[in-house]
Amino acid sequence: MSFYPAPVQQHFDHPRNVGDLEGADASGEAGSLKCGALLRLTLRIDAARQAIADAGFKALGCGYLIACASVLTETIKELPLARSALLNESAITDWFGGVPPERKHCAELCREALRLALADYHNARQEEWTGEEALICTCFGVSEQSIERAIRTQALRTVKEVTRACNAGAGCGSCRPLIEDILDDHWREMS
Repeated sequence: MSFYPAPVQQHFDHPRNVGDLEGADASGEAGSLKCGALLRLTLRIDAARQAIADAGFKALGCGYLIACASVLTETIKELPLARSALLNESAITDWFGGVPPERKHCAELCREALRLALADYHNARQEEWTGEEALICTCFGVSEQSIERAIRTQALRTVKEVTRACNAGAGCGSCRPLIEDILDDHWREMS
């Protein structure tokens, strides 16, 4: 007899990616005052691809939290950082065909741990930045020269294309006007 709906029970009974990752590049911890749950998410980042290479979690909470964390880690593996930053709770709850309203906070807790892990990675990248190049996108550590190179080699014309090519502009968005200026300057020089 299952205590939870079948998809939740399956991830609760056999959670994926349990445990802290050795050599993790980032971690995020979130807790809930509502139910006392705790979640730690660790990430290994493929810096060259700007994607999550691996994810692990440790949780103290109900079956819904464990199932949601299991699904989150499966969802974000191999996902570009820019796409990971945009995930919302439905990316988790949709795996289960939805969750009861009183359990949505479990998915929200997972999303918060992911947000904090990505912020941890972002902060570490900024602290490590020693380049001589101007850093345009601080969220993903993308320099002006990297953006210019992507525009030149791929004939990019829009900020959205630049974001797809190198992640610049995919985080907080504060660099998008700068990217637009770089695009304008490049195409003005090409005319």
